[in-house]
Amino acid sequence: MLLSLVAGTSLAQYDGLSAEDKGLAIAREADRRDLGWGDSSATMNMVLRNRQGDESVREMRNKALEVADDGDKSLIIFDEPRDVRGTALLTFSHRVGDDDQWLYLPALKRVKRIASSNKSGPFMGSEFAYEDISSQEVEKYTYRYLRDETLNGQDCFVIERDPVDEDSGYSRQIVWMDKAEYRVQKVEYYDRKDSHLKTLTFHDYQQYLNKHWRAQRLEMVNHQTMKSTTLTFADYTFANGFDDREFNQSGLARMR
Repeated sequence: MLLSLVAGTSLAQYDGLSAEDKGLAIAREADRRDLGWGDSSATMNMVLRNRQGDESVREMRNKALEVADDGDKSLIIFDEPRDVRGTALLTFSHRVGDDDQWLYLPALKRVKRIASSNKSGPFMGSEFAYEDISSQEVEKYTYRYLRDETLNGQDCFVIERDPVDEDSGYSRQIVWMDKAEYRVQKVEYYDRKDSHLKTLTFHDYQQYLNKHWRAQRLEMVNHQTMKSTTLTFADYTFANGFDDREFNQSGLARMR
């Protein structure tokens, strides 16, 4: 039954499913719609705000590679400010098992592997955790459909997804996904004590290659620390010809 759902998009196909099966079917359909993008690159602007509203800005570049039958690979390289220039995060996401992440710190001139127990830690002082940077593979969660709800004028599915990884910093996440294109519009994150920790919202979606939607701006707000991070993407390009050689931990120190 679930396998037949990924081949079509009629909402009537969800009728009669349990909340768990419906949540999983929606997640699989969203994943199916974004298959085939190959590789991409973009520039990134990160604005960090403390609880007083003071801001610091970072400029980065991002490369990503779609991997058949596994999670995606990504590389983030910091260009500005000067004190973080050359810092690089390499991520190998996996559908099953722990993701692999390595952080190159130019001040120390060494590559640091991010342990699974540290994936919930903040990425470079931002409100994004290391686990948020990994691609969100369907198999990373169990699912439950909660309700339909209108968000910012868009008819959305609201589903709960619970991380499978025991080292995750989250007990659960509530996801708003629009019914028109299966794009994530909002995610609420709950900590291990099941308190509302953060909210991530997605803005200014644009379509590439007549199929693939990418949000141009992400807003992450931490409700417990009152800090926030805005991540803005620009200059998206696809079909760059990237391969595994672009995503190599031994080459992190030479990234420019």
